[in-house]
Amino acid sequence: MEKSLYRRPLPPSLVAFASPEGRRLFDEARAAGGMESFFPLIEQFHTQSEPAFCGLGSLVVALNALGVDPGRLWRGPWRWYSEELLDCCAPLERVRAQGITLDELACLARCNGAVVEVARPEADDVDALRSAIAEASASSVDPALIVSYERAALGQTGSGHFSPIGGYHRASDRALILDVARFKYPPHWVPVPLLHAATRAIDPSTGRPRGWVTLRRGERPSSLLFTARVRGERGAEGLSEALASICAAIEVAESEALEPLLRRVFAASATLPLTIERRELATEAHDAAAEALRAALHDAAIFRVIAAIAPEGHAEAATLLALALPPSIWAALPAPAQARWRTLTDPAALPEAVQVEAAHLREQLHGLCALGLAGACRCA
Repeated sequence: MEKSLYRRPLPPSLVAFASPEGRRLFDEARAAGGMESFFPLIEQFHTQSEPAFCGLGSLVVALNALGVDPGRLWRGPWRWYSEELLDCCAPLERVRAQGITLDELACLARCNGAVVEVARPEADDVDALRSAIAEASASSVDPALIVSYERAALGQTGSGHFSPIGGYHRASDRALILDVARFKYPPHWVPVPLLHAATRAIDPSTGRPRGWVTLRRGERPSSLLFTARVRGERGAEGLSEALASICAAIEVAESEALEPLLRRVFAASATLPLTIERRELATEAHDAAAEALRAALHDAAIFRVIAAIAPEGHAEAATLLALALPPSIWAALPAPAQARWRTLTDPAALPEAVQVEAAHLREQLHGLCALGLAGACRCA
């Protein structure tokens, strides 16, 4: 029978948030202006729902604290971030089994409307982490800070972990970790140099140091009606190879006309480990905007060209995928086809709503391409 577990004692180097010492640190940090981020974060605090969901759980806390509207239904009529909504960069089944990397967390945040800065520590840059902690802790709006660290370096059990930072006690140089695995450890104060050492640990899945991400609320929401989601076991890891196969399909084509080349692109795109899917709409306002987007899409000349080629029922998604693909793919077209493609995709020929939706999807695809394991996502 498997041994059951109920919480772990904190190592002596860490101070429990609710202890007398932890409360003193809280009071002093608040008086010094280092607890401003604590209140929006604790208001939205969430315990990860699966053992490997620490990254998703941390992101749920951060996005809800930043006030990012997912534009998707959670339960009933409510729009709210929960872990099952964070599915655009890595399949939830894989995350449940393996967790996510720092780059995948950043990709998920970008897919969901946040502005993200990724930092990986160097041996002597503890000041960079200290500065990020101080900036995040001093603001009640943004940024939000999520750290990726090795538990063993803090004297804890386990390996890699994610959690938000909820405050900074400048006098003792301690940060407050709001551990999303509350079933294991309570929130606790950790010396910043020790936390920095924990972020320098190598993530065996990427061969790179762990680190931290700074999140800010984006100026625009995620895409209105369509979203990019990875599929299959390899997910984003096979994206660059699949895009290379699309490039190869164009390069060996004998025709210089656009339509035959587009057929080859869509045939090759079946190997892409992602799909362009319609989102579940949350409000009547979303319904009206989505119908306006679809009408504008159908009115575009490029849609009419692709609708005659794409698989039945997939013309909308195929058109937006074509508009979101890296420009290097279309640069491989022969000159006559490329000239026609440029005419069809000229901003003057595309309704603004279509341009905005395609831009959102392009950002999502760019985020997937930015993953360390996904390569550059460009034609050679």
